[in-house]
Amino acid sequence: MDTATPPLAEDSPAASPAGPPHAQSPNPKDQLIVALDFPTAAQALALADQLQGLCRWLKVGMELYYAAGNPVIEALRLRGFDVFLDLKLYDIPNTVAAAVRSVTEAGASLLTVHASGGAAMLQAAVQAAAHPRAPKLLAVTVVTSMDAAELAGVGVSDPPAAQALRLARLAQSVGIDGLVCSAEEIVALRQALRPHATLVVPGIRPAGAALGDQRRVATPAQAIALGASMLVVGRPVTQAHDPAKATAAILAEMTSASPRP
Repeated sequence: MDTATPPLAEDSPAASPAGPPHAQSPNPKDQLIVALDFPTAAQALALADQLQGLCRWLKVGMELYYAAGNPVIEALRLRGFDVFLDLKLYDIPNTVAAAVRSVTEAGASLLTVHASGGAAMLQAAVQAAAHPRAPKLLAVTVVTSMDAAELAGVGVSDPPAAQALRLARLAQSVGIDGLVCSAEEIVALRQALRPHATLVVPGIRPAGAALGDQRRVATPAQAIALGASMLVVGRPVTQAHDPAKATAAILAEMTSASPRP
């Protein structure tokens, strides 16, 4: 396999300014990604306007992207945000490569592919992302709504941590820039992979927040203490009575946490 393009490390010059935050001087505003899980651009942009100055990153997922397309990414960028395009691309290699090329001009800084697509698919995505304006790629390992029982239901007998590590190694071997994993896998991935690999962690729930459909979760402080590079937070902000206040509280909790040595 082609290993000429190593995974993007947080201390790599290529990670700045559009990439993940620098490992040596983390700023919670650079580490927090708020998920704009809305069915319309108007709702997403209304929330974005409330979060001006509070965070750098906003996530556009499938719900919003399929409804609003590339124009919503441009609108967010014009407001000064970096965009994490979370499409979890998973198809035959040619189709995924074409999809990566299609979104390159949209201006997103990060894009997800699903590591379960296999080495050929991941490598095709990496090759398509060689364009200077292409987003950095993150490989999704095991989504945080799945636990051991869910994995067993689709024929994976290993627990989520083992499956996440297997997929992370596969993604690293073909040059994917970073990984999406739950907080439960952070320590194992940091021990097995490069110590400064970019790990983006969803399934974040402040203490006392409802879990919803999430299974493998952590508080913001727990995830930062374990060594997460960036956190993805959705409903605790988007469904809050005061989203700006909820975001500020999450940032304060992140600030109070100290990463593991």
